Amino acid sequence: EGERKKLLGAAGDKAGKKAADAGKPAKGDGKAGGNNNSNNGEKGKGKGKPEKAAEAPKADQVLAPNFLRELITKDLGPGGRCEYRKGMKGDVVRTRFPPEPNGYLHIGHAKSICLNFGLAKEFGGRTHLRFDDTNPASEKQEYIDAIQSDVKWLGFDWGEHKYYASSYFPQLYEWACHLIKKGLAYVDSQNKDEIKKNRGKIDGVGTNSPFRNRSVEENLKIFQEMKEGKHPEGSHVLRAKIDMASPNMNLRDPLLYRILFKEHPHTGTDWVIYPIYDFAHGQEDQIEGITHSFCTLEFDAHRPLYEWFLDNLPIDQAKRPVQTEFARLNITNTVLSKRKLLFLVNEKIVDGWNDPRMPTICGLRRRGIPPAAMRKFCEAIGATRNYSVVDEMKLEDIVREDLDVNCARRFAAINPIKLTITDYPAGKSEVFDVANHPKNPAMGTRKVTFSNTVYIDGGDFMENAPADYFRLKPGGEAMLKTVGLIVKVTGVKKEGDKVVEVTCTHEPAGTRKVQGTIGWVSSVEGVPAEVNLYQSLFKKAEGEAEPEAEEPENEDDEEDAGDKRETPEEKRRKMLRDINPDSRDTAPAIVEGGLKGEAPEFRCQFERLGYFVIDQMSTPAEKLVFNRIITLRVSGPEKATQRSRKDEQAEQLRLKKMLESLPAEEMFKVQKDKYSKFDANGVPTHDQEGKELSKGAVKKLKATWEKQKKKLAAKQ
Repeated sequence: EGERKKLLGAAGDKAGKKAADAGKPAKGDGKAGGNNNSNNGEKGKGKGKPEKAAEAPKADQVLAPNFLRELITKDLGPGGRCEYRKGMKGDVVRTRFPPEPNGYLHIGHAKSICLNFGLAKEFGGRTHLRFDDTNPASEKQEYIDAIQSDVKWLGFDWGEHKYYASSYFPQLYEWACHLIKKGLAYVDSQNKDEIKKNRGKIDGVGTNSPFRNRSVEENLKIFQEMKEGKHPEGSHVLRAKIDMASPNMNLRDPLLYRILFKEHPHTGTDWVIYPIYDFAHGQEDQIEGITHSFCTLEFDAHRPLYEWFLDNLPIDQAKRPVQTEFARLNITNTVLSKRKLLFLVNEKIVDGWNDPRMPTICGLRRRGIPPAAMRKFCEAIGATRNYSVVDEMKLEDIVREDLDVNCARRFAAINPIKLTITDYPAGKSEVFDVANHPKNPAMGTRKVTFSNTVYIDGGDFMENAPADYFRLKPGGEAMLKTVGLIVKVTGVKKEGDKVVEVTCTHEPAGTRKVQGTIGWVSSVEGVPAEVNLYQSLFKKAEGEAEPEAEEPENEDDEEDAGDKRETPEEKRRKMLRDINPDSRDTAPAIVEGGLKGEAPEFRCQFERLGYFVIDQMSTPAEKLVFNRIITLRVSGPEKATQRSRKDEQAEQLRLKKMLESLPAEEMFKVQKDKYSKFDANGVPTHDQEGKELSKGAVKKLKATWEKQKKKLAAKQ
């Protein structure tokens, strides 16, 4: 354990700095029931040389900093706690991905999925998909199905190792009875408010329940009656008896069971008492023989409780699981808070959980992000114990790199303009063979038909163009891609202010050089389509300048925060203020006719326009709908715009550092885009719209003010 902590401190900190810059299964010992799930048992230890996959990665492998990889390598090394497993083919290590089926997974979960499945595969082990279905009030089969679909889409397979916490309810009940018999658990008959009040504040101590010293016999009797449904919801709970004076709130006699008369998606109405997640979590790991239990850092304070349960239950202590925490994923311009994502859905800012602007895995899939790119991104960011924010452009670059290699090219015209070549013979057509990929001949060719009338992209003609615009404009000329013709504009037809047709003359290429080349779509074979052009859902890099604190793990934690938390209306106004109203633009298009035969989720590059995917929810034979996955690497004015986004993020970081250096009395006054009135000390009292801030918001700002004052005083 000492070596483990040393590795967490040294390797984790080292990996965190770099990243910012870029268990054997228990068979049951007969003491308190056992596990009869044959899938969880061992198939033998194996003999001979260790499996090659269990070796540490070779020095020449390019891998992102990942202290979890180092930890597993150490555990499998000489004297390591898992050294005995090195000969177990396909079972050298066991990890698990344990989502609660109460919502849709997001990109933060993708990191955890890739870590658990990826590391297990790398070291010759296996990963369990376990549904922590301990709360039927919020869990649905819909979420169970969606989670399985997301994991498979990412490219991972749990094989026969799909488990449910609810399958272990009989064993968990027996273990709860074991704690009661040892005098380490009791039935508390206080109501919810009394329990919260007596739990105390984080900087104080709690008060013992008046029912804490109930006899073992009475506790067992009432707990059995709770199981039999003889008591209403809220009348009793089962609590561990640990220490109400502990500075760790999680050790102040935490809840183990509560009564819920709710139908469970997996067990139906068999149970009316359900274990709390903290009680079930570690015991599930033990039952399944998990060797490495990886969690995000908000569970760090829960680890003492995880270990307390394992210490006091009749398990094989030599083979107990070990929990290790890593920093969760934070990305600029992205929210990963379940509460905020639910807000976006409920306020109909997005069209549901799979809206392509959402950071949910199903939203990313519908957007067209390749699963291989997601896996590469998760590997590239590594795993550390340090808070950091990943620039969204890192993901974009990886996605663009994948699409460039794997996407066929197609012609398309968005907001199309008809182009008529007046001196090209009417009725004549020519067929050209066009490469599907300029760098990969193996992807073959396709035929396109050219005639005197084609469609060009709306961005390839500008009526009042600047001097450095080298596509079509009145009197201007450009090369038509593939056909080798230079066309020169001779006329423009409009309907109102909208250009609908451009007339041109032509001449063969080679007679002279022209600077611009444009694409086109056949009027003979082209078909109409609809395209959704997506941008970031938020106006600014939300997670960078104002990193949000971890959300409370349960209602108790949220209530303890008291009026320091923003009111619902304050949260709503803040979210709405940050929404980008131009995050989606829907436009008409003309595309190659062959695309009508492709299936949903077919990806391609519309030449010179970007990468697109046929919408997952569309029916191509009836109506073609494309979602823009990502733009191409651009140059000129567009590149300058893209650079400005990076500059904006850098400016936000600079502003943050500047604010940290200001006197407390001035730090808020310079933020005129947020606040309009202040008290005598410079603490804001009104937002930028002149609305008075709530007492909770002012109290929170006052705490920041005091922290700043103390920090600057310490430097003097």
